[in-house]
Amino acid sequence: MAERSVDLFQGTLDMLILKAVSWGPVHGYSVAKWLQDTTNDVLKVEEGSLYPALHRMEARDWIVAEWGVSENNRRAKFYKLTPNGRKQLRAQASTWARFADAVGLVLGASTQPA
Repeated sequence: MAERSVDLFQGTLDMLILKAVSWGPVHGYSVAKWLQDTTNDVLKVEEGSLYPALHRMEARDWIVAEWGVSENNRRAKFYKLTPNGRKQLRAQASTWARFADAVGLVLGASTQPA
């Protein structure tokens, strides 16, 4: 059976983008490609989700953008994390880790509900 990509929980996309941008200035296509490559094609972010998320995070002062030239000589916006974005990434990563741990406890439970 072929594996499928998975849908992201609401709010998770922001955290993943913040992580991708935390490595340094990167353009939108590179964010999507990095997420897809890093997750072995499980997470595929479409442009219709990626760019609105980038604009929303820019409006919230989590990232800033500057125009530059991509590796294939095309004009592109490069995004980088702001101090507020770094703080947001830490908070979201902590929340996500607690959530993942809780789900793991439920899935590994050896007793049934009373």
